Amino acid sequence: MADVERILTAVRAACLALPEVVERPSHGSPAWFVRGKKTFVTFADRVHGDPHTAIWAAAPPGVTAELVAAEPARFFVPPYVGHRGWLGLRLDLAGEDAIDETELAGIAADAFRAVAPKTLARLLDA
Repeated sequence: MADVERILTAVRAACLALPEVVERPSHGSPAWFVRGKKTFVTFADRVHGDPHTAIWAAAPPGVTAELVAAEPARFFVPPYVGHRGWLGLRLDLAGEDAIDETELAGIAADAFRAVAPKTLARLLDA
């Protein structure tokens, strides 16, 4: 089993590095919000019968279907928010399926861009 605290620390660092992000619990799990209002990433540690530690992240249109089709061992359509285009990413996999922190930061930034006001999202490109 993967070290959940280590994974949560990596997710927290990737999300809190983005501008005007706050963390607070949502539905019993850590979640990150743009300006305290819009969720862009939720931490999901073995929720709803899923045996994995994962994140659910907002995603640009079409990205979820593409990634799930390409890498179904790592990516999935999360319950409750998947119908809105959100992406699930398993973080407790080993070997070549394991996530690295650079990839995690990129997914968090893409999720941020998907929900943040355009003026705030542009700060990532500055």
